[in-house]
Amino acid sequence: MAADVAAGLQPPDRQSRGTLAETLRRQLADDILDGRLLPGVRLDEQELAARFNVSRTPVREAFKLLAATGLVQLRPNKGVVVASITPERLAEMFEVMGEIEAACARLAARRMTEAERKALSALHAEAGTLAQAGEREAYDQMNTRFHSSIYAGAHNAFMEETAQAIRQRLRPFRHAQFRVTGRLTLSWLEHDAVVRAILCSDGEAAYHAMRIHVTAVGGASADYVGRSGG
Repeated sequence: MAADVAAGLQPPDRQSRGTLAETLRRQLADDILDGRLLPGVRLDEQELAARFNVSRTPVREAFKLLAATGLVQLRPNKGVVVASITPERLAEMFEVMGEIEAACARLAARRMTEAERKALSALHAEAGTLAQAGEREAYDQMNTRFHSSIYAGAHNAFMEETAQAIRQRLRPFRHAQFRVTGRLTLSWLEHDAVVRAILCSDGEAAYHAMRIHVTAVGGASADYVGRSGG
């Protein structure tokens, strides 16, 4: 706690701890995906607390978040170790994600209300401005909102929960895709095909457009991780 206050952070209530843990998770995920932390490397809680000038509590919480995405393994008596992921495993994960998201898009095309369609169009337009400006982080956040609106638009609570859970699992990899040159523009263009299909209430076209999009996301993510040595 003293370290957190010394660093100018808020007192570690539940909300601030969660925010800090998420910040640490994201930094460590970037280090892993960029190849700065290699598979098999043990992550030392105390060293990381000192590195980020925080207490050990948010570091432990960040480890749990990383373990949930499969980037690290929590091994009894061995601590936290950076996990390895094969291209085949990553492809399998994105294959499942693609089918779930495509199904959401198909249902959204059939079930979205007029207000939801207008909101989706507005998100898409705003994302286009961000992509054109090369605002990678802002686009990444908008991308999450875009996909979440389609999950909700399917009007199937269980499917929405499933899609969000799988997206959480793949979040670090989906984030990494935007470091591939030209990916922002391509992502927006792929979204555009999905939006057009949804606005036309064409469920099958929406399904195939989203399937193509997530396949491209998986390919870009795998390409980045592969080139980074992760």
